[in-house]
Amino acid sequence: MAKATPSVIHWYRRDLRIADNTSLLKAAAHGLPLVPVYVASTWKRLHAWTGPNRQQFLCGALESLARNLETIAGRLIVRSGDAVAELRRLAAECGAVAIHFNRDPDPFGKETEMRLAAVCAELGIECHGHDDHCLHGPDEALTQGGQPYRVYTPYSRNWLSLGKRSPAGKPGALHTPQAIKSDPLPTLAHWRLPAVTATIIEPGERAALQRLKSALASRVGDYAAKRDFPALSCTSRLSQDLRYGLISIRKVHAATQRAMADAPPSKRGGFEVFIKELAWREFYFAILHHFPNVLDEEFNPDWRGLPWDEPGENFDAWREGRTGFPIVDAGMRELLATGFMHNRVRMITAMFLTKDLHHDWKLGESHFMQHLVDGEIASNNGGWQWSAGTGADAAPYFRIQNPWSQTARYDPEGLYIKRWVPELAHTDPKRLLQPPADGRPIAPGYTLPCVDHDTERKRTLEIFKKHRAAGR
Repeated sequence: MAKATPSVIHWYRRDLRIADNTSLLKAAAHGLPLVPVYVASTWKRLHAWTGPNRQQFLCGALESLARNLETIAGRLIVRSGDAVAELRRLAAECGAVAIHFNRDPDPFGKETEMRLAAVCAELGIECHGHDDHCLHGPDEALTQGGQPYRVYTPYSRNWLSLGKRSPAGKPGALHTPQAIKSDPLPTLAHWRLPAVTATIIEPGERAALQRLKSALASRVGDYAAKRDFPALSCTSRLSQDLRYGLISIRKVHAATQRAMADAPPSKRGGFEVFIKELAWREFYFAILHHFPNVLDEEFNPDWRGLPWDEPGENFDAWREGRTGFPIVDAGMRELLATGFMHNRVRMITAMFLTKDLHHDWKLGESHFMQHLVDGEIASNNGGWQWSAGTGADAAPYFRIQNPWSQTARYDPEGLYIKRWVPELAHTDPKRLLQPPADGRPIAPGYTLPCVDHDTERKRTLEIFKKHRAAGR
């Protein structure tokens, strides 16, 4: 058997693009034939951290990536199985002298990287991990004492003061060897998942770039004033693109800075707030890096061991959007219908589950991850622990959002609610701002509130106070 021509592997993970891809560019710099590979996982049917919506988006992103690679003389190689075992086999097939990849921010990916490094050392080939998914890695923004931040505001001041890398372009021709065999692009059938019923956002690098352009041209300037109003659709809608690396964080930041410089003074505050949201994303990555135990327990040790109610009918009502609290039901139904939920409503629904229904935040964390197209382990965990009052820089346990007053503040005309809860389409908006006082549903066909908010708020305060007094 003829010896394979030496080549270099770029292992695709959550960086499904060809532009400004750190690992891809470094791999191409060897000047050898390049083998871009994606290794599909092999779990089947059920997974605590993902579901059909996100896997369908992933499939579409891989289809787009395969087409884009062909424009630079590349070919996406797909394999299925344990990533390290498949990379070992591929390295032998293509005579790899080096494997490049962009580092994963979660502990599961890091464990895989350690295993891969050991295999590469055994085989005598180079192994290069690159920082790509953040503007600043978790060890860049630290306190003066070299410790990780536990509070967002001082972290963000440090983060904002650091110099930012500029985006790079695409590599030249990759010349992927034609002899390397590939599995077919994965579909939902690969994971034995049912067909998607949600209407999910368009995947692909080109679609992501168009979303960035649209957001900066028409929405981000109003971000500070309007981002909390779910009916206005004034968020960037880039979260799933950053999650799968369809666009680089450097591209987003640089484009935002340019747009802010060209914007009228009245709009610049919106761009500044949006950039601070990018810092929130990286704050949660840093928390997960330095405190990986947050996936299993509360970040704040004061709240470990809190007594949570066992899930039952009310938990099912929450998941299905039939709690009798219109803003909560609208959010949960938006999630089921689109694989997305507005960020303000994510906070409302999360705090409702933990503070009104007294259910463990981990139940909600998993439910969101199974349905969100943009499901990001670090941000999702951070958001859920924030709402539960147990996380880094979390809302104090006594800050308990009232779904009725949140509606009055952020959806006073009921436009968002009526969009997702058709039973309330013809209801006087004033009826959506407080629980029914006459013991009858707000509208025919709509359920009564499953709990009384004031009663459950008092119970939550008692639970947390008792837990703290017990010295937990």
